[in-house]
Amino acid sequence: MDRLRQLKSHLTSSAGIVALEAKRPDDIVITMAVRSPLCKSKKGAFKDTRSDELLTSVFKAVIKKSRIDPALIGDICVGEVLASGAGYEARGAALAAGIPISTPVQVINRFCSSGLMAVTTIGNQIKAGQIEIGLAVGIESMTMNSDRGAQKPSDKILAHGTARDCKEPMGWTSENVANDFGVAREEMDLWAATSFQRASHAQLSGYFKDEIVPIEAFNAPAGDEKRERVWVTEDDGIRHGTTAEALGKIRAAFPQWGGKTTGGNASQITDGAGAVLLMRRSKAEELGLKVLGKWVTTAVVGLQPRIMGIGPSIAIPRVLEMAGITINDVDLFEVNEAFASMMVYCIKTLGLDKDKVNVNGGAIALATGARQIATGLAELRRRKQKVLVTSMCIGTGMGAAAVFVNEDLD
Repeated sequence: MDRLRQLKSHLTSSAGIVALEAKRPDDIVITMAVRSPLCKSKKGAFKDTRSDELLTSVFKAVIKKSRIDPALIGDICVGEVLASGAGYEARGAALAAGIPISTPVQVINRFCSSGLMAVTTIGNQIKAGQIEIGLAVGIESMTMNSDRGAQKPSDKILAHGTARDCKEPMGWTSENVANDFGVAREEMDLWAATSFQRASHAQLSGYFKDEIVPIEAFNAPAGDEKRERVWVTEDDGIRHGTTAEALGKIRAAFPQWGGKTTGGNASQITDGAGAVLLMRRSKAEELGLKVLGKWVTTAVVGLQPRIMGIGPSIAIPRVLEMAGITINDVDLFEVNEAFASMMVYCIKTLGLDKDKVNVNGGAIALATGARQIATGLAELRRRKQKVLVTSMCIGTGMGAAAVFVNEDLD
């Protein structure tokens, strides 16, 4: 029976890949996937650049890189979590960057998946025939908009055993994952060191150059008479030379909840952005644009808020089933690395090949969001491979995952 199941799995997988790689006029394709440099919050190259200034610069860079008339963009969706006036900021930045007044802008917030949700929203709008071309952006300036957590909930929510967990800090959820599922501090530090080492190797080898667009920023705070424009071209948060031994010496960030999570094995606090331009394949061909890849589908799932970090372990199987493929069909995984605890758990639970996961580092060394798509597709091009799965956990107890296919195999 086991042999029959194995054969059935291989046959299903083969058929799924053939269908996935087929090219159709109505495919939702990607003609541009780029990101800004990713810089340390409050210390890095974007620390003196307001979030609306950063977004304006990102829009300008995207217009230049996209090779299309911005008037053709039917809608823009910006994923942004922390800015209190995100809607005002996004529309104003688009207009200031030279995007026509006729191009609308919307903002979406589903925590760490906001960039992917922007891509999914634009993809679905194109699929529904509402627009022909759309731009998805994910951005965060954690320097200018720090995470202040949830407001105090109502008594009714506080009285609900599960709902009240939605307000709890992310560090608490990381410790819950480590404690509930037996993830050791040593395993967490080892994965975090791997993330930094892979990101270091990628940066020093020049792998990120194809996905990064230079961003105009400022070298002093607004109002400073010495303030000047500068160009930022490289990530500045990667800790070169990081080892598991060194990470093991960092004190626990949350000793009251378990003491395994630290500033060294959790995601960085980062300023940066990513952008993806999508359209139907037929439109790309009409405009003479090179197709880099295609978006296949996205899955979003819910789970207990107290262990929100394990979201990818549920979302990834769901999206693979939706796409008709198996884990073995995937060439690369980009999983967010909110905390090393959730990464260790998800890799073990799904049986992922570590050599396929975050091969150029993850959010512990870089950042999450739309950045994962730019990084994943660029690495697939370099390797001449095809299938990418991006995934992330989501605050308040959710997970998301998406499947993409690289078509730039030249």
